Amino acid sequence: MKKITRKKHLEMRLQNIPSHPNPKVNLEQYTTPSIIAADLVWNAYSLGDIECKNVLDLGCGTGIFAIASTLMGAKLAVGVDIDKDSIELARDVSDNLNLDNLNFIETDIVDFNYSSHVDTVFQNPPFGSQKKAQKGQDLKFVRKAIELEPDVLYSFHMASSEVFLLNYYHENNFHITHIFRYNFPIPKIYEFHTKENQNIDVIVVRATL
Repeated sequence: MKKITRKKHLEMRLQNIPSHPNPKVNLEQYTTPSIIAADLVWNAYSLGDIECKNVLDLGCGTGIFAIASTLMGAKLAVGVDIDKDSIELARDVSDNLNLDNLNFIETDIVDFNYSSHVDTVFQNPPFGSQKKAQKGQDLKFVRKAIELEPDVLYSFHMASSEVFLLNYYHENNFHITHIFRYNFPIPKIYEFHTKENQNIDVIVVRATL
């Protein structure tokens, strides 16, 4: 496969990944836009966190971060998600792209165990921005990432929780090196949505042990 040398080319490849086929409100499933995923993975690549690394995508959905990491030269990428529909779609996309060093596992991240060392973790957990969403789901992801002891963690969170999160990471011996800020679009995909589109401010922290 021809090596990707421009962020725009990565974004174009990621645009072909379908959205969640059957989004579940209790999982607060929203597809990460290709422009955001490409920007974050490109930055991670530039920081030396992708190429020849073992990458884990927790709560991978349709696999955009695992797939992007593989396209950018990851040694191995593994996506983990509790949702069967999303995992099946991610596997189909992976097969169509002929990506051999990519694997998807259907399980709750709480039950996920990984025997190999993880270099880099990506996670875009439920933001908790919806009234019907379960609160504290993002911290469940953070706790699992801490347990896995990766070299580097990239984690999405609501921008409004920034101060709390920085303290939480610090208390768990993670050092925040970068904070990326995005305007994340939430489309009208659930029946309780009243707006066609709504944007929320999110941050992605890059944390190291």
